[in-house]
Amino acid sequence: MLPNRMQLSSETEEQLKKLKAYTGITPNIAARIAFFRSIESGFCYVSDEKKLDGTLILDKATWLGDTALLTEMLLKSKYKSFDPKQAAKAWAAHVHDGISALRNHRSLKSFVNSI
Repeated sequence: MLPNRMQLSSETEEQLKKLKAYTGITPNIAARIAFFRSIESGFCYVSDEKKLDGTLILDKATWLGDTALLTEMLLKSKYKSFDPKQAAKAWAAHVHDGISALRNHRSLKSFVNSI
């Protein structure tokens, strides 16, 4: 369902990089956590024209890791009619939504306690 190469908005990417600087958690791991936090919160992506203009373009396996199948199943059940490009935008929107609750942690201990 998702394309093999995916990227985020530059704003989300910057937040992931700052989180890595403070906690040491890599952007792909933080993106996975952010995605699932967003799903848990009930966020629903509504098509928008936000550009996915980040420079960190990774393959699906790197972004999603062992959560790939579950992530795609959740997106497919929530957004039944989306094509791969739309699904990638929905995934990026969920990461953006979920990172807002995680981005202000200044240490790994603080981050872990919040999840």
